[in-house]
Amino acid sequence: MKINWGTGIVLAFVCFISFIMYFVIRMGLQDRAQHDLVTEDYYKKELGYQGDMDAAELARELKAGLLVEKTDEGLWVQFPTGYEPQGITGTLSLYRPSNRLLDTDFPLELSGSALLIPDRNLVPGRWDLTIRWRYGDKNFMHKQKLTY
Repeated sequence: MKINWGTGIVLAFVCFISFIMYFVIRMGLQDRAQHDLVTEDYYKKELGYQGDMDAAELARELKAGLLVEKTDEGLWVQFPTGYEPQGITGTLSLYRPSNRLLDTDFPLELSGSALLIPDRNLVPGRWDLTIRWRYGDKNFMHKQKLTY
């Protein structure tokens, strides 16, 4: 039996579509493939995105950057020295892209002008760190990706 070029093109398309559909169905049925949104309140958080951009820009303009470093005790966050620690309020959020069960928020409780996240609260790997803090009537934000 001889196959002409038209039949060959149709067979190629059918094989390609079958190949793609096999992988789509296979990935849809696997339990280890998580199909969740990145965060639970994704759309709600997107509405506040302009406020986050303004807070990050204000931190750059006022040179209110934070120093974040890994130490033997844990994650050390140093706040600018020109601000009184008693007047700083806010939260530190640690987001783990690979496992949302490890996501945590910490209230800012400074000792001096620094904050220490103990080593027992952090699993080695990639983290997205977001610190939203307020001093007086100004909101600041610091975002950083880090590997712990």
